[in-house]
Amino acid sequence: MSFSEFTPDDYRLIGEEFSSLMEVAARRCKDESEVETVRKAFNFANQAHKNVRRRSGEPYMLHPLAVARIVVTEIGLGCKSICAALLHDVVEDTAYTVEDIRNLFGDKIATLVDGLTKIKTVLDNEDRKGGVASTESLQAENFKRILLTLGDDVRVVLIKLADRLHNCRTIEFMPEHKRDKILSETMFIFIPLAHRLGLYSVKSEMENIWLRYKEPEDYRRISERIKGNVANRDKDIDNFIAPIEAALTQAGYRFTIKKRIKTPYSIWYKMRTKRVPFEQIYDLYAVRIIFEPMDNSPQTERGQAYLIFSTITHLYRENLGRRRDWISQPKSNGYEALHCTLMSHAGFWVEVQIRSKRMDDIAEKGIAAHWAYKNDGYISENDSEMDKWLAEVHDILLSDDLSALELLDIIHKDLVSNEIVVFTPKGEQKAIRAGATALDFAYMIHTEIGNRAIAAKVNMRLVPLSHSLKAGDQVEIITAENARPKMEWISFLQTRYARNRVIEFFRRDFAEIARDGERIFDERIRLMGLQTNRELIKKFLDYSQLHEESELYFRIGLGLLGPEEFKAIIDEKDLSGSDRRKHSILDDAARGIQYKIAECCHPIPGDPVIGFSTSDNLVIVHKKSCPVAESLASKYGNRMVVPQWGAVQQEYPIRISLKGIDRLGLLSEISSYISQTLGINMRKLQLSTDGELFEGFIELLVRDKKNLERMVDGLSKIDGIQDVIRTDI
Repeated sequence: MSFSEFTPDDYRLIGEEFSSLMEVAARRCKDESEVETVRKAFNFANQAHKNVRRRSGEPYMLHPLAVARIVVTEIGLGCKSICAALLHDVVEDTAYTVEDIRNLFGDKIATLVDGLTKIKTVLDNEDRKGGVASTESLQAENFKRILLTLGDDVRVVLIKLADRLHNCRTIEFMPEHKRDKILSETMFIFIPLAHRLGLYSVKSEMENIWLRYKEPEDYRRISERIKGNVANRDKDIDNFIAPIEAALTQAGYRFTIKKRIKTPYSIWYKMRTKRVPFEQIYDLYAVRIIFEPMDNSPQTERGQAYLIFSTITHLYRENLGRRRDWISQPKSNGYEALHCTLMSHAGFWVEVQIRSKRMDDIAEKGIAAHWAYKNDGYISENDSEMDKWLAEVHDILLSDDLSALELLDIIHKDLVSNEIVVFTPKGEQKAIRAGATALDFAYMIHTEIGNRAIAAKVNMRLVPLSHSLKAGDQVEIITAENARPKMEWISFLQTRYARNRVIEFFRRDFAEIARDGERIFDERIRLMGLQTNRELIKKFLDYSQLHEESELYFRIGLGLLGPEEFKAIIDEKDLSGSDRRKHSILDDAARGIQYKIAECCHPIPGDPVIGFSTSDNLVIVHKKSCPVAESLASKYGNRMVVPQWGAVQQEYPIRISLKGIDRLGLLSEISSYISQTLGINMRKLQLSTDGELFEGFIELLVRDKKNLERMVDGLSKIDGIQDVIRTDI
C-alpha cells in the first residue's frame, strides 16, 4: 500500500463503484434501515482508507467495494455480510478497533469483521516472523483459524473467499514470489473450500486465474482453441437447442436455456489427468436447462426434472454411461441436478444439465442459497449433510492428537475427496468418502462396531476389513465379542474419524507403545547412519508440531510416522554416503546456492518453476503447477523462492506418451526421427500393440521446453501417430 492525495478522478471512480454496489445491495436488504447501514459502512470505510492506494495505484477503497459486490452478487449474502466486506480491512490497516466497529454497527457485524481481521493478521504475519518452525506453524494455524470459523459463522469464510477472489483478480500487481504463494494457497485450500461450500462460479474463476499464471503457455493455447471451437460450433449448438426449446414450450414449462463451454482449467486438468489431447475432451460443450416448477402440476419439482429429462432423451441419442443423477442422491455440498450427454445431429456430444431455479441458485451460490431458501420456508433434504460436514470439520480442528500441519493435510483431503453411496444390509443409503474401506464403514456406523469388527461381507461376498468400497456396494460388518482394534488398521483406514477412534483406543496403552516407538526411532536413526541427539529429536518435534517426546514416540509406535516421514524430516545432507545430484539453473555460485530438480514433476528449462529452500542453501525446483509444490507452498510459504532458468548446458529427463494406429516400420521411423533428425538422446522406447492400435512411451533427454515442443510437433506428423503428450516420469 502507498499514500498520496486522491484526485477528483479517484473520488469519481469510488463514487461510481459505490453506486454500482448499492444497486445490487438494495435488492438484498430487507428494508430502508439496512440500506442506510450499508451506506454508513461505506462512508466509514471510505474515510478510514482515504488517500491509501493499492499496489496497482488505484484507491484502496475499490478493493472492499469489489469484495462487497462479490459477496452480494456471486455468493448471495445480505446486509451484515455486505457491511463486513466493506469494513474488513479497517481494523487491520487503520487505527480503528473492533470495539469501534461494535459501537457503530452492532455485535454481529463486529464479530464478522473480527473473524476476517484475525485471518488476515495471521496471513500477513507469516512473512514477518523469523524462524522456520514459527512460520510453518503460523501458516498451518492460519488455515486452522479460517476453518474454525466455519463452526462459528460460516459467513466469515464466505467473505474471505470473496476477498481472495478479488485478490486473485488483481494478482498481476503482486511480485512473483508473493503471487505464487497466494495462488498455491488458493489451489490447496480456498478452491477446494469454495467447491465444498457449493460456490461453483467462485471456484471456476480462481482455477482459471491459477492456470493463467502457473502455466501461462498452456492457458493461452487452450483459450485460443476454445475461442476457435466456439466460433465454429455456435450455430451447431443453437440447432441442438432448438428442438429442446420447442418440446419444452409445448409441454408448458417456463424455462431458460444457457450455453456453456468447459473452462480452460477444467480442460487442462482433464488433459493432464486423463492424458488426452484437446481433441479428445468429451464434454467440451454443455447446455443448462433451468426451469420454474409449475405450481398447478401434480408433479413435484424433482418429478418435473425427470419429465424434462424424458422429453429431451426422446429427441437425441443418450450416452448412458455419462448419466448422472444428483437429484435422487444430492452431493454433500447441496448440489442437485440431472446430467445426461446427448449426441447432436452435427455429430458431437453435448452435456445437458437439468435444474430447477432453486437447484441452480444452490449450484451457483452454495450454502448461502441454502440459507435463503430455509428462510423462505424451504428446507432441503440435504441440509443435514452440510451441517454434518461442518460439525466434522470442527471436531477435526479441536483434536488434541494432531499437529497443525497434519490438520492441514487432513482438511485438504477432506475438501477434495469425492463421496460414494453404499447400502446397509437393510438397504439404508450411506454416503462415505470415495476410497473408504469396509472398516471405515464400520466405524461410521458405530465406534463399537468398528472396534469389534473382524471381517465384512460386500454384496454377500466375504472380504477383509481393508477392502475398498465402490459405489452401490451393500456392506455388512461381521463382529466378534472378544475382538479389538489392531495397530495395522491405521495404515489402511481412509477416513479421519475411523483413524481417530483407533488412536483413541490405543491411548490406554500409551506408555508401552511410546517405549516401542522410542526403540523404533533409535533403530531407524542408526540404520540411516546417524546418532540420536537433542537436535535431531527437536527436528522431529518441530515437524510434528509437538512438545512432548513421549507423544512423538507414541506416534512412531502406532506407525503414524513411518520410514517415508523419517526421510522427509531428516535433511539429505545428514545422511552418510548420500549421493545428491545438484542442478544449477542459476549462476548463484557466489552466494553458495545450489539447485536440485524435483523428482515428482521433472521440470525442464522453459517450464514455469518455483523453488523451496532447505537449511543448507539447497533449492528444490518444481513446476509451478506441481501438486507437491502446491502442498509445500501452502505450508512452507516462507521457504519459497522464484528461480530463473539460465543458459545451462545439460540435458533433462522427460517422458512422452504415444497412441495411434500401428503399421509396419512405425517404430523405426519414430526412432530415426528422434535420434537422427533431431539428434536427441533417447533412453527408452516402449510400444505395445492391441490389434491395430498401439500405445507406449519414450524416455529421453532434452535441453529445454522448445526442444521438446519441436519434437512433439514433428512426431504428431508421422503417419499413424494420433496422440503425443508429455507425461511426467
